[in-house]
Amino acid sequence: MIVPLVMATEILINVHTNQTRVAYVEDKTLVDLKIDRKASPTLVGSIYKGKVLRVLPGMQAAFVDIGLSKAAFLYVGDIRYSAFQRGESIYDVEDIEATTEVLESKPREPTDQNRPPIQELIKPGQFLLVQVAKDPLGTKGSRITTHISLPGRNIVYMPTVLHFGVSRRIADEVERDRLKSIIEKINPVGGVIVRTAGEGATKEDILADIEYSSRLWSEILLSYEKKNAIGLVHSEVDVELRALRDLLNENVDRVIIDDPIVYKKVLIFVAQSLPKFKNRVVLHKEDKPLFDLYDLDLEISRALGHRIWLKSGGYIVIDEAEALVVVDVNTGKYVGKRDLDDTIVTTNIEAAREIAHQLRIRNCGGIIIIDFIDMEKESHRDKVMVVFKEELAKDRARTVVSTISEFGLVEMTRKRIRPSLIASLCDPCPYCEGRGYIKQKSTIAHEIFRSLERESARHRDKATTVVRCQSVVADWIYAEEAEALEKIEQALGHSVAFKIEPDFHIEQFEVENL
Repeated sequence: MIVPLVMATEILINVHTNQTRVAYVEDKTLVDLKIDRKASPTLVGSIYKGKVLRVLPGMQAAFVDIGLSKAAFLYVGDIRYSAFQRGESIYDVEDIEATTEVLESKPREPTDQNRPPIQELIKPGQFLLVQVAKDPLGTKGSRITTHISLPGRNIVYMPTVLHFGVSRRIADEVERDRLKSIIEKINPVGGVIVRTAGEGATKEDILADIEYSSRLWSEILLSYEKKNAIGLVHSEVDVELRALRDLLNENVDRVIIDDPIVYKKVLIFVAQSLPKFKNRVVLHKEDKPLFDLYDLDLEISRALGHRIWLKSGGYIVIDEAEALVVVDVNTGKYVGKRDLDDTIVTTNIEAAREIAHQLRIRNCGGIIIIDFIDMEKESHRDKVMVVFKEELAKDRARTVVSTISEFGLVEMTRKRIRPSLIASLCDPCPYCEGRGYIKQKSTIAHEIFRSLERESARHRDKATTVVRCQSVVADWIYAEEAEALEKIEQALGHSVAFKIEPDFHIEQFEVENL
């Protein structure tokens, strides 16, 4: 029997036939979630042979066919234009960090002012070796790059750039210097960034990672040359192995897996790559579902909700649109204990913690606007921002946060690599077509009346006008707009009948003259 540990950090791997879920749990609280569906797995990190379809000089970009339903997007800054480029990766090498999918870092503009325009770098019909940097999102295809990055346990190997660096998350300057010295002594061909997980790694550990990555790069190049058609050249490892590669460290007490086959695969992987953690991998054999150990399914359902209640009684509202994510904070049922200022600050601080938590679980990316409750005192605003930034510092995704504006808004960005939780698990409402609202019955009724008014000038000689619509609309007209309907009939010179169409959308109606 697996007993939940007190104040523990655990990785739970839940496996189903068509879906694998990986939860990172701290003190029985879900702090990170990865979901990979076999029908639509993440493409980030996978390497393809692509063919240039169109070059767009006006956008300095190109569309590349890599064998998917949508063409991938290639920006000029993501194109390698020499055998090696010194520090010319699309990733900010001072802040590079591999996550369970790929490097999460800030794309930067090229420093070389003499970079050739895209029409001089690539031509339609040309084949390219590319790596997916971002999954398709909405109507957009994948974003790709020709700068290949191969994440290992301790390092990220970048064979197309010349740069040695250390993740900024390793703050100890002595350790940073030690790691840089190791890389410089090894002097590998290509670029190497030591990951956060590489803190404390020995020269042998780093050398083993570099040698493995170099061999892998040679195999990728060979596969690319042998491949005659566009398509996949190298795929990233499965989500459970990515999670362990990137998340398993001294802070993790247990890895619990509920599938025997995946358990054996993980054991082999850990024994080869992370042998000191082998005894921390456990097979879940109980009838009780693994995620029920900490009510994680309830937490996931909560993360799909529109409104999130806080323990104090306040709540936040999260609206996820295509262009940005908007978060609104409200006091709700919380009335405070002392005064209004104290109530507002207490609610905002609790909301700041929950917002950072929700952004991680939901994997919200791009521009995020947060409307905290207005605070008059600057000291209160500073207090809330300190808490918010402390919570965001725990996030593996790169975030950039502004100060509170004069309108009481906080603007921030969070690196988006893959679709959000809602985009992954939900479809737009087929009834409202994703708008999130439908017209009121009164609005539809007046649209019907205006249509009847237009008919009155053309069909006065008809015996009856029939309006086909849903029953709730007809009932509302008879109950609330009987007088208006009577005036319409007088203008027409004949009666108006309603025919109920149960299969109609509530906003749909048709006017027919008999």
